[in-house]
Amino acid sequence: MPSYPLSVAVVCMSNMNRSMEAHRILRRKGFRVRSFGAGSRVRLPGRARNLPVVYDFSTTYEEMRKDLVRKDRQRYNSNGILHILGRNERIKPRPERFQECRDRFDVVFTCEESVYDKVVEELWVREQETFQPVHVINVDMADNLEDATLGSLIICELCERLQQADNLEDSVVEVLLAAERKTGKSFLHTVCFY
Repeated sequence: MPSYPLSVAVVCMSNMNRSMEAHRILRRKGFRVRSFGAGSRVRLPGRARNLPVVYDFSTTYEEMRKDLVRKDRQRYNSNGILHILGRNERIKPRPERFQECRDRFDVVFTCEESVYDKVVEELWVREQETFQPVHVINVDMADNLEDATLGSLIICELCERLQQADNLEDSVVEVLLAAERKTGKSFLHTVCFY
């Protein structure tokens, strides 16, 4: 079993809901964790389904919250966005893009298949330097508060099992198969190298 906590990244599209809920839970459990988005911009629900509120990744969670309060406090309070932004502010100042991070992780969890594809593609196009493996695992979850919590708990359990493993490389497939039997979910998994 490794004597150090796993280094974990969690990635959703906007670094807003799913990755931040997992970040919160994993941090409380003592994991070294960072969270990211893989999209080009941060997109939040707007007045209409096809009209999201869009921010640059450099915009802080506090700036987003204040902007939405100014636009329509009632709407963004009732749909939970102000709650999410408040939680996020307590974790870190602003969203981050995975493509701009050069830190190395033992495991990168993604929250939907399209994000998994973006993360794997990003890792494949980078020049390999150390050949340190990184396991990319997709835990598919809908982008709502309840599913973000349930999916984050699955990610946390996977991290705990991987942390307890004698050898991470030899144990990932076994841990994922056990989790698939327990949850009824299937997980995408690939190994990339730094």
